[in-house]
Amino acid sequence: MKTLTTTQELQAFCDTARTHPYVTVDTEFLRERTYYSKLCLVQLAMPGDTDDTAVLVDPLAGDISLEPLYELFRDESVVKVFHAARQDLEIFWVDAGVFPQPLFDTQVAAMVCGFGEQVGYETLVRKIVKQQVDKTSRFTDWSRRPLSEAQKTYALADVTHLRRIYEHLAAELDKTGRAHWVAEELKILTNPATYDIRPEEAWRRVKTRTNSAKFLAIVRELAAFRESHAQSSDVPRNRVYKDDALVELASAKPRTHADLGGLRLLLREARRGAVADGILAAVEKGMACPPDQMPKPDRSREKLQVNPALADLLRVLLKSKTESAGVAAKLIAPSADLDAIAAGERNVPALSGWRYEVFGEDALRLCDGKIGLAAKGQTVRVVEL
Repeated sequence: MKTLTTTQELQAFCDTARTHPYVTVDTEFLRERTYYSKLCLVQLAMPGDTDDTAVLVDPLAGDISLEPLYELFRDESVVKVFHAARQDLEIFWVDAGVFPQPLFDTQVAAMVCGFGEQVGYETLVRKIVKQQVDKTSRFTDWSRRPLSEAQKTYALADVTHLRRIYEHLAAELDKTGRAHWVAEELKILTNPATYDIRPEEAWRRVKTRTNSAKFLAIVRELAAFRESHAQSSDVPRNRVYKDDALVELASAKPRTHADLGGLRLLLREARRGAVADGILAAVEKGMACPPDQMPKPDRSREKLQVNPALADLLRVLLKSKTESAGVAAKLIAPSADLDAIAAGERNVPALSGWRYEVFGEDALRLCDGKIGLAAKGQTVRVVEL
């Protein structure tokens, strides 16, 4: 197997790849000690049945530029095939501001082809390629050099098997007419907003037991400081302080460095220096927040008057529709969205796009009393009223 370590070698491979209809792509990276993923390896393969059309690209080699790869990503005549692409795409977006176009994600495609929700690569290799994936190198430190032959073989398998998986799923989508379902889902993955982590919005990910606006104002400032500090220092946000420590800080409202010393959950490193100063400033800013600028949690669904009988009928309808379509129910609508529909809410994903085709249209007809449900043996069918 060949490892590319120079820009010229990568350029030659990418030039050849442009003569093919698709290229499969995967990455190996580390993120345990950094905020942003550290790209350690890129695997690429052109169509074929052997390993000689696949390569490893070493981005840690001193004199290599990934620009030829990014040029290939911009070439819309070649489909770029990934499995579970989100983290890979984030790396390329942060590094070069580029998304592979056109994109095909075999995990998304497999979900709409009846393989279940968030199906793993190993499962697809076993079910489609009829082979097993060697897992012995799964926990490799991919930043260490040199890589062993076993590690290289493991990494290369992530793109060689992907070729047959892609060809199988693409053919299935053409046969069922569901290619546009996948295209809708992939719009989220290629939207820059998906990867734009704004510090001022970070508080929405913190779980708290209170919706007090004053409390949430402090949570917002503490989360914003943590996110900004983690980004600028390139360390994981939990290395600054964890969520439970953040909630403790918002509750205790420390005013001095001595106050920080009395907190149980705060890391020792966060009780001094720039982090301690940032915490105290964030608490002070949160406490001084004017009432009209305090966070307003979304309570809209709390006020919904759910019709429990209708919600149950929607669950039965969803089960029936997803079984016949071969799609995971959670991919169409989580339980909370079904309750929202039963309460009259119409701004939910299940009522738009391909989900509307599968479930949403009949869900609305059920809510309007235009159809009913009838059981016949092991199946449930729609009855016109």
